[in-house]
Amino acid sequence: MKLGSSNPGSPLRDEWILPLCCSSQLSPYSLTLVSGLLAVVSVNIVIAFYIYMAMKEPSDKHEPDPSFLANAKASVNQFAVDTSTSSQSSKKQE
Repeated sequence: MKLGSSNPGSPLRDEWILPLCCSSQLSPYSLTLVSGLLAVVSVNIVIAFYIYMAMKEPSDKHEPDPSFLANAKASVNQFAVDTSTSSQSSKKQE
């Protein structure tokens, strides 16, 4: 008898899904808790792996795009000029 067989009378048909606990002995509530815990742990493992890979990456590898930097500096300077002119005009109105 193969583990992956599609025989509906196979005793291994449902038991391979949750090999750590006997699924026939767990209540639906306990089975939900175990499944939820397993999902949370697996997602946290994936997130930890991504964080590890990001920390392992060299920081000098990434350099910002010069045109993006120029546009960002121009935008900040324009905002500073707009803010100073609006504050001067509000002082004149007082």
